[in-house]
Amino acid sequence: MRREAVELPYTRVDDVFVDGAWVPSTSTARIEVVDPATEEAWGSVPDASTEDVDRAVAAADRAFRGAGWSDLTPSARAEHLMRMADEVEKRAQPLSWTNTRENGSPIAETGGAAANAAGILRYFASLAPTLEAEDVRPYPNRPGRTAVFRDPIGVCALIAPWNFPINLVVAKLAPALIAGCTVVIKPAPSTPLSIRLVVDAAVAAGIPAGVINLVTGSGAVGDRLVRHPLVRKVAFTGSTPVGRKIAAACGELLRPVTLELGGKSSAIVLPDADLDAMADVLIRSCMRNTGQTCYIATRILAPARRYDEVVDTVTRTVAAGKQGDPFDADTVFGPVATRAQFDIVLDFLESAHTEGARATTGGARAAAERGWFVEPTVFADVTPGMRIAREEIFGPVVVVLPYDTVDDAVALANDTEFGLGGIVFGRDPDAAMRVARRVDTGSIGINFFASNHSAPFGGRGDSGLGVEFGVEGLGAYLTPQSVHRAG
Repeated sequence: MRREAVELPYTRVDDVFVDGAWVPSTSTARIEVVDPATEEAWGSVPDASTEDVDRAVAAADRAFRGAGWSDLTPSARAEHLMRMADEVEKRAQPLSWTNTRENGSPIAETGGAAANAAGILRYFASLAPTLEAEDVRPYPNRPGRTAVFRDPIGVCALIAPWNFPINLVVAKLAPALIAGCTVVIKPAPSTPLSIRLVVDAAVAAGIPAGVINLVTGSGAVGDRLVRHPLVRKVAFTGSTPVGRKIAAACGELLRPVTLELGGKSSAIVLPDADLDAMADVLIRSCMRNTGQTCYIATRILAPARRYDEVVDTVTRTVAAGKQGDPFDADTVFGPVATRAQFDIVLDFLESAHTEGARATTGGARAAAERGWFVEPTVFADVTPGMRIAREEIFGPVVVVLPYDTVDDAVALANDTEFGLGGIVFGRDPDAAMRVARRVDTGSIGINFFASNHSAPFGGRGDSGLGVEFGVEGLGAYLTPQSVHRAG
């Protein structure tokens, strides 16, 4: 695909979405949108004012409290979500192109964003019968019964990161909507335009005015949303340091919060692992989206007697992945999404060289004329105390560490403050399952990793609070009421 032939529906915009309409922002401050592959500023959005935030939250509050969205049956809301899923899929191409232009994710990645978002909407729509089912419970030690109702929690602030700007919004939006909540969305400053297509899809699907609202801007806008007195629930995906600040604010306000944060997950290669099969899923499981994925297993733990063999397989696989223009269909590795993250990744590379790690491929800034490209990198001779073995890099870098026994591998995998993802590679699925169950993490795969919309996804430790997806993720947007009756 020729980049210059790509036409985007949104570039420079001056509005926010409030109460069912795109309305001019009252702010004069702007945030530029920069293509990380070219370093060209190609769009801009308002850095929303306090008045913008107040208007958006007030609209969501009116839509929640007035006769409307929360008064619909879950099945009626599900019909809206199903129509919205269809409308999102109609916008697949401009959504993919805008996403790629915003954050440099290869078109091979963003090309599936609309279908995935539609799948999330349809899954949560399918939970309507769960919300409508009668829940009556007897007293265990006396006559009587209790009817348990689950009410929508209220106005929700949905704050998303830049790595998957569509699906990490929809993962919050879909359960909020089917629960009967109303929302204000705040995308990351560097990826504020692709989400407008999801809002357009909601309008086309007939989602009532005020149910979905959108403001753009800096972290200060997100902070105003988190602390707004009319917000009843916060859902955030992003870095652990920012997540801590949001958790502190929500704790002070006694406000429910879901946090999906960072990770430093491990892939345990068991002694009997099929390395050819591992190579087939390595990029997706360990370096997805140019390494800018929270759950990927960027620490590969290899049995000492097969260490060189594992290093060779990982190196060969990573080196074979094409890096280049993310609009090329065969590009595997694009640029790092922002200049700030680019500098962070380069700092990690420098620390790795200084501490004695050996780059078997990559290890430096890519030789590109422009753009924030880092060479896809594999480090061997890594020890557990090195920065690259302990801290989240969020770039195209994996490390390979040796272990002596499986017990040692499990101890290494658990020697981290994070607990988000992980993989166990092995030929014996029962043995791999036993190892997986010993890893202290919220999700783990056997011979592959992929999140499942119907199963809870969340982290332990510094990787977050609460879960998304599944009926458990829906529960985060509901508040129960028990009505007790005698006899």
